[in-house]
Amino acid sequence: MSNKPTNKIQDLQYFGEFGGVNPSISDSATYTFLHAKTMLDTFEGHAEGCYLYSRHSSPSNLYLSEALAAMEFTETANVAASGMGAITSVFLQMCGAGDHIISGRTIYGGTYAFMKNFAPKFNISTSFVDITSLEKVEAAITPNTKMIYCELESNPLLEIANLPELAKIAKKHHIKLVVDNTFTPLIFSAQKLGADVTIHSLTKFINGTNDTVGGVVCGSQEFIDSLRNVNDGAAMLLGPVMDSLRAASILKNLRTLHIRMKKHSENALYLADNFEKDGLKIVYPGLKSHKDHELFKSMYNKEYGFGGIMTVDVGTLEKANELMELMQNENLGYLAVSLGFYKTLFSAPGTSTSSEIPVDEQKKMGLSNGIVRMSVGLDNDIERTYRAMRKCMKQVGVL
Repeated sequence: MSNKPTNKIQDLQYFGEFGGVNPSISDSATYTFLHAKTMLDTFEGHAEGCYLYSRHSSPSNLYLSEALAAMEFTETANVAASGMGAITSVFLQMCGAGDHIISGRTIYGGTYAFMKNFAPKFNISTSFVDITSLEKVEAAITPNTKMIYCELESNPLLEIANLPELAKIAKKHHIKLVVDNTFTPLIFSAQKLGADVTIHSLTKFINGTNDTVGGVVCGSQEFIDSLRNVNDGAAMLLGPVMDSLRAASILKNLRTLHIRMKKHSENALYLADNFEKDGLKIVYPGLKSHKDHELFKSMYNKEYGFGGIMTVDVGTLEKANELMELMQNENLGYLAVSLGFYKTLFSAPGTSTSSEIPVDEQKKMGLSNGIVRMSVGLDNDIERTYRAMRKCMKQVGVL
């Protein structure tokens, strides 16, 4: 039983300094020392349990980092002020001038924009490939390749990366496999599937209340130490530090993640199954019609289901916008980016979260203007939600 990621989290025991069941929030930017030598030792990273300055670390951030490392079965972790703060720190720590990255082509638009438009300023190049084609991934490797990067479940097309096989390719060529697991926390244990580094945007399912942004890098002690190094650590020198109050808030929400993920998955499967029976063009990995359904099943932690994200292609952007506005007016969810909220969120990714990807590239990867991405909420009566959404779809002529 201890092999379950949720048990690893729940077995952690943190008390507040006054005996509270929640650890006290470290509301300090800097910390005092009784002896000058201890300050020097801490600055050089040799004083375990001592704190110097909250950009380096704080008790609240370490509590959250330890809990997330337990969830991902890694030696340790480092939290950041945003998912992009975590992602860019990893890229810039692993890669330097002249280095090369292989990335999945269907990824979050901000990540795509960083690799496509920003990283070349440092002479770091990226090849965007179909991550589901192992042949294309291996063919793209060059002598300068440092990393294979993918989203385990891609945003927004919901393609599934074959992590065990990608890990074999990475090890064969002595490069790192970096995985964004934002869409599928608990559902996949990326480290056990072969990842070297696992990244999350904590903003989404892990926090679950859409009241803060955050990110995390989970990996080996050696790699996390390199990120935090005061001389050349990207997470240290770029300064994407998480606020202690936010870290404490996310830690509290993390404790209910296992319950929430099960409900998100249950509701999404119900909607996807019924809408597919209605004849709609649905993409959801829990459906047998999903091209990676069997691959998903071969890797997942079954009790958490197939996740809370599904897409429906209604044909045109005009239809997508009309449908989303109507569903919002009917109080079925919000027309908003992000995901993992208690309420269903829907957006047209081609003109929102993937808008950084050029239109011709969107067409090549199969991202049509009519796709509506739904992050299915925690509705108690999902049958009622289905009936109400179906009524909206009939009203706009989708059904």
